[in-house]
Amino acid sequence: MISKGVHHVSVNVDDLEACRRFYVDALELTEIERPELSVGGLWLQVGPQQLHLLELPSPPALGQHFSLAVDDLDAALVMLADRGVEIDRLNTIEGVCRQAFLCDPAGNQIELTESL
Repeated sequence: MISKGVHHVSVNVDDLEACRRFYVDALELTEIERPELSVGGLWLQVGPQQLHLLELPSPPALGQHFSLAVDDLDAALVMLADRGVEIDRLNTIEGVCRQAFLCDPAGNQIELTESL
Protein backbone atom coordinates (compact mmCIF):
# COMPACT_ATOMS: atom_id res chain seq x y z
CA MET A 1 0.00 0.00 0.00
CA ILE A 2 1.19 3.47 -0.83
CA SER A 3 -0.70 6.16 1.04
CA LYS A 4 -1.01 9.62 -0.45
CA GLY A 5 -2.10 11.05 2.90
CA VAL A 6 -5.11 11.17 5.18
CA HIS A 7 -8.41 11.66 3.32
CA HIS A 8 -10.73 11.97 6.32
CA VAL A 9 -11.24 11.23 9.98
CA SER A 10 -14.64 10.12 11.32
CA VAL A 11 -15.90 10.76 14.84
CA ASN A 12 -19.16 9.76 16.48
CA VAL A 13 -21.40 12.50 17.83
CA ASP A 14 -24.65 12.05 19.74
CA ASP A 15 -26.03 15.55 19.06
CA LEU A 16 -25.45 16.38 15.41
CA GLU A 17 -26.89 19.92 15.55
CA ALA A 18 -24.83 20.94 18.60
CA CYS A 19 -21.72 19.57 16.90
CA ARG A 20 -22.62 21.33 13.62
CA ARG A 21 -22.73 24.65 15.50
CA PHE A 22 -19.45 23.85 17.26
CA TYR A 23 -17.48 22.82 14.18
CA VAL A 24 -18.96 25.33 11.72
CA ASP A 25 -19.57 28.37 13.95
CA ALA A 26 -16.85 28.07 16.60
CA LEU A 27 -14.06 26.29 14.67
CA GLU A 28 -14.99 27.78 11.26
CA LEU A 29 -14.86 24.49 9.34
CA THR A 30 -16.80 24.37 6.07
CA GLU A 31 -19.76 22.03 5.69
CA ILE A 32 -19.63 20.11 2.41
CA GLU A 33 -22.11 17.98 0.52
CA ARG A 34 -22.69 14.52 1.96
CA PRO A 35 -24.43 11.66 0.15
CA GLU A 36 -27.39 9.83 1.71
CA LEU A 37 -25.95 7.10 3.91
CA SER A 38 -27.39 4.57 6.34
CA VAL A 39 -26.49 6.76 9.33
CA GLY A 40 -27.00 10.48 9.90
CA GLY A 41 -24.02 12.75 9.80
CA LEU A 42 -22.19 15.75 8.47
CA TRP A 43 -19.07 16.20 6.37
CA LEU A 44 -16.67 19.10 6.91
CA GLN A 45 -13.70 20.35 4.91
CA VAL A 46 -10.49 20.87 6.92
CA GLY A 47 -7.83 22.13 4.52
CA PRO A 48 -7.33 19.35 1.97
CA GLN A 49 -8.75 16.74 4.39
CA GLN A 50 -12.25 16.06 5.63
CA LEU A 51 -13.83 15.47 9.02
CA HIS A 52 -16.89 13.22 9.00
CA LEU A 53 -19.31 13.39 11.91
CA LEU A 54 -21.39 10.23 12.37
CA GLU A 55 -24.63 10.49 14.35
CA LEU A 56 -23.89 7.56 16.65
CA PRO A 57 -23.12 7.16 20.38
CA SER A 58 -19.67 8.50 21.26
CA PRO A 59 -17.19 5.99 22.69
CA PRO A 60 -15.58 6.62 26.08
CA ALA A 61 -12.65 9.05 26.01
CA LEU A 62 -9.48 6.98 26.32
CA GLY A 63 -6.98 9.41 24.81
CA GLN A 64 -8.16 9.22 21.20
CA HIS A 65 -8.22 12.61 19.50
CA PHE A 66 -7.41 14.42 16.30
CA SER A 67 -5.32 17.54 15.86
CA LEU A 68 -5.97 20.68 13.84
CA ALA A 69 -2.91 22.68 12.79
CA VAL A 70 -3.07 26.41 13.55
CA ASP A 71 -0.62 29.17 12.63
CA ASP A 72 -1.19 31.24 15.79
CA LEU A 73 -2.36 29.32 18.86
CA ASP A 74 -2.80 32.47 20.96
CA ALA A 75 -5.13 34.04 18.37
CA ALA A 76 -7.09 30.78 18.10
CA LEU A 77 -7.51 30.65 21.88
CA VAL A 78 -8.81 34.23 21.99
CA MET A 79 -11.28 33.51 19.17
CA LEU A 80 -12.53 30.34 20.89
CA ALA A 81 -12.86 32.06 24.27
CA ASP A 82 -14.97 34.77 22.61
CA ARG A 83 -17.22 31.97 21.31
CA GLY A 84 -17.57 30.32 24.71
CA VAL A 85 -15.30 27.34 23.99
CA GLU A 86 -13.37 26.13 27.02
CA ILE A 87 -9.80 24.90 26.76
CA ASP A 88 -9.04 21.86 28.92
CA ARG A 89 -5.26 21.94 28.86
CA LEU A 90 -2.29 23.79 27.35
CA ASN A 91 1.05 22.14 26.72
CA THR A 92 4.39 22.87 25.07
CA ILE A 93 6.75 20.27 23.65
CA GLU A 94 9.98 22.25 23.55
CA GLY A 95 11.35 22.68 20.04
CA VAL A 96 8.34 20.89 18.53
CA CYS A 97 4.95 22.52 19.16
CA ARG A 98 2.48 24.26 21.43
CA GLN A 99 -0.81 22.46 22.06
CA ALA A 100 -4.27 23.24 23.36
CA PHE A 101 -6.83 20.54 24.11
CA LEU A 102 -10.61 20.98 24.05
CA CYS A 103 -13.70 18.83 23.55
CA ASP A 104 -16.62 19.05 21.16
CA PRO A 105 -20.20 18.84 22.52
CA ALA A 106 -20.09 15.02 22.17
CA GLY A 107 -16.94 14.79 24.32
CA ASN A 108 -14.51 14.09 21.46
CA GLN A 109 -11.08 15.52 22.26
CA ILE A 110 -9.49 17.93 19.79
CA GLU A 111 -5.92 19.18 19.87
CA LEU A 112 -4.90 22.49 18.34
CA THR A 113 -1.24 22.41 17.34
CA GLU A 114 1.09 25.31 16.54
CA SER A 115 4.46 24.10 15.24
CA LEU A 116 7.54 25.79 16.71
